[in-house]
Amino acid sequence: MDWGTELWDQFDTIERHTQWGLELVEKYVKFVKERTEIEQSYAKQLRNLVKKHLPKRTTREDLESKFCQYQAFLQVVRELNDFAGQREIIAENLLTRICVELAKYSQELKQERKSHLQEGRRAQQQLENSFKQLENSKRKFERDCREAEKAVLTAERLDQDINATKADVEKAKQQANLRSHMAEDSKNEYASCLQKFNRNQSQLYFLEMPQIFNKLQEMDEQRVLRLKEGYSIFSDTEQQVMPIIGKCLEGMKAAADLVDEKNDSQMLIELHKSGFERPGDMEFEDFSQPMNRTSSDSSLGTPRGTLDSRLDPRLLGKSKTKRWPFSRKNKIVITEDFSHLPPEQRRKKLQQKIEERNRELQKELDQRDALNKMKDVYQKTPQMGDPNSLEPKISETLGNIERLHLEIQKYEAWLADAEGRMLNNRPDTVTRCNRHLDPASTLNNNNCSHEKDSPDTTLSDESQDTLNQPIYTEFDEDFEEDPASPVGTCVALYQFEGSSEGTISMLEGEELSLMEEDKGDGWTRVRRSKGDEGYVPTSYLRISLN
Repeated sequence: MDWGTELWDQFDTIERHTQWGLELVEKYVKFVKERTEIEQSYAKQLRNLVKKHLPKRTTREDLESKFCQYQAFLQVVRELNDFAGQREIIAENLLTRICVELAKYSQELKQERKSHLQEGRRAQQQLENSFKQLENSKRKFERDCREAEKAVLTAERLDQDINATKADVEKAKQQANLRSHMAEDSKNEYASCLQKFNRNQSQLYFLEMPQIFNKLQEMDEQRVLRLKEGYSIFSDTEQQVMPIIGKCLEGMKAAADLVDEKNDSQMLIELHKSGFERPGDMEFEDFSQPMNRTSSDSSLGTPRGTLDSRLDPRLLGKSKTKRWPFSRKNKIVITEDFSHLPPEQRRKKLQQKIEERNRELQKELDQRDALNKMKDVYQKTPQMGDPNSLEPKISETLGNIERLHLEIQKYEAWLADAEGRMLNNRPDTVTRCNRHLDPASTLNNNNCSHEKDSPDTTLSDESQDTLNQPIYTEFDEDFEEDPASPVGTCVALYQFEGSSEGTISMLEGEELSLMEEDKGDGWTRVRRSKGDEGYVPTSYLRISLN
């Protein structure tokens, strides 16, 4: 159980914790120092009181000294003088054994902590520089591969062009060879930088930073132990001169004995353990694949889409490497599946969401049962109410039930993902569940739980959410000026009232022309026989494509 293994990615947390520990030592020293000032002031006031009430003459000269009650009074004053001396001893012991010692130790601790943190930042900066060098070499390799690809295509095109001169063809081939050599050199340089970065990264995460963290842990535990001794000295000093309040001091001693440096370390781990695996080696990205063509390949035989997809900057942009957790400039993006949280915190958050949805679902189920019972009563006793008046509320409740079922399934899938990550500790085998659930498959799995099919029980997650909110803004845009040809036909499974802007109404069993397929938002664009056009829920349709 050590920080280097369990808290490998919590550099900032360890830095804050050790700083807080130093501040606690200084705070305790200040507390004890103020206590000594109080004791010294108290002792001084007691001595002044004793001096004031002790007789200036000897007792033999006073007649009052013959009375025992006066002798008792003088003894009380003398005992008070001794009591004042004990308070001075307390102040002196607290000052020398706690304030002086801990203040000196705190200065040594600051220097040691500063040395360890500088060593850690220096190691991080070296990896940062190595990463920048890797990124530069990768971009150069990518750029050279693109230029080489263009040069090869140009040479092939000129070679097949009957109007091109032999000199132009030869020049183009030379240019292609030159670009190919440049790309090969860039490739070797990128591979070398990648190996260097992976070696530096592995050394940082598995050797340098664990050693630094373990040193900081040892330093912090020693600080806690010294602080524990300071707590104990505080009570021991008091117990030596004040046995009458020994029970209270024993409580302070017991409080000091409760301090456990190992327990503090374990607590820090439990609070801040992220659960992430240390990053593995970065994979080699080979941009030279388009160059490896057979002699029979030509620009005429190369599919146009192949080159475009390889050189598409949007696709290339997706291969950016994720930075390590020591970076202070990481911008956290809040996600619906809580994947921005560490695995343990994510699992707890998802479980909380599932419990909330289950409670909401139970309320909706109870409301559904109550409405159904009320409807039966209305049907049997019409004078009590109209059964049809309950239909909108029943439909709304069924829609809420379906929506909650889908949300529970979604959160359960994400929870399985989070637990799978924690159990397997293999990030590459976990599938993120941050896409929308497939309405068709979800409906097939959930329809069996309802007594009968209805439009309200077959709503997908997207369509239900959209019905409860304004239609998406793209529905407000004008349709194409030229009417497009239908891409298929569809039949309305249920009746739909298109009350929002951009939608149209349809009757159950009505045949419609399919003008545009669902783009993933749960809505499909259709055209009625009368010519009016708009969007309807995809889950309400049976679609047949041309």
